Amino acid sequence: MLTRRLALALAAALTLAGCSQKDEAKTPPQVINFSIMSTEGRQTQMDDWGPFLADMEKSVGVPVKPFFGTNYTSLIEAMRFKQTDVGWFTNHSGLEAVRRAGGEVFARTVKPNGPDGYQAVIVVKKGSGITLDRLLKCDQTLNFGMGDAKSTSGTLAPMTYLFAPEGIDPNACFKTVRSANHEANLFSVAQGLLDAATNNTASMERMEMLGTDLAKKTMASIDVIWTSPTIPEDPMVRRKDLDPALKAKIDAFMFSYGTGEGPEAERQRKVLERIQTKPFKRADNSHLLPVREMEAAGQLIVAKRKGDAAATAAAQAELDKIAAEKKTLPPAGAGN
Repeated sequence: MLTRRLALALAAALTLAGCSQKDEAKTPPQVINFSIMSTEGRQTQMDDWGPFLADMEKSVGVPVKPFFGTNYTSLIEAMRFKQTDVGWFTNHSGLEAVRRAGGEVFARTVKPNGPDGYQAVIVVKKGSGITLDRLLKCDQTLNFGMGDAKSTSGTLAPMTYLFAPEGIDPNACFKTVRSANHEANLFSVAQGLLDAATNNTASMERMEMLGTDLAKKTMASIDVIWTSPTIPEDPMVRRKDLDPALKAKIDAFMFSYGTGEGPEAERQRKVLERIQTKPFKRADNSHLLPVREMEAAGQLIVAKRKGDAAATAAAQAELDKIAAEKKTLPPAGAGN
């Protein structure tokens, strides 16, 4: 009898624990952790993002705290382990957040001026005489800078569109290869610490916007020797398992912020200008199709060069799958 009572008590305790865990899972977070990649200095990022996060906190009714990452892997892992809830990612790192961290694309940025999209670039010091042909000579005499391994413009785009088609491994091509954020790479090239480095047009526009003497001197000291095809604007990613009511509040804030007329809307647009976007637009995981295509195209090039039939077939199958998915999408601009 005692054994039966003990078993019943244990079963009841487990049932209560299970209910408690379910209730806990449904409980909205007491704080929203918003991840930001430090592609520039942390203080610069906080100056730019602070007003936006403060407005989000006021609108959503939950404290919103910045979570700065020194690389995209740390931001992906932070979302994976539920240390962050929402974040601005690049296309490549956003793809990894969807694949590995339970994330979903729900919005995208909009270029502040001109058509949507940006380009990856390779910059050199003005007057150095380094051309693209010189760079691709691969005589291991140049010091090269790349972005984070999960950076779309700093790594994926130059690998897909430049190095992979030429059969070039940067680590075997250059004397040294250093990985740093966009701001650091610009400064290093301008100061002659690196011979060349990857960057992107958005980062260079941000540098020009700073208007400081150092920024002006830096931009006047570099030349662009290579430009990639256009890359889609960046995605905003959040955890799929966030409380639906909180998601609705985030949506209400994100898609109304900076819209409309009047002094407040104008103030909000100026806040958005600091983080280099117009009012956000709705998006979903289909936003990542172009970066998946870039990734698969690069894999196909490498597989064919190595004569790897299995890898070639896998890459081609992924490209075919992406092409089929793209056919199901509404026309560009529909629903925005």
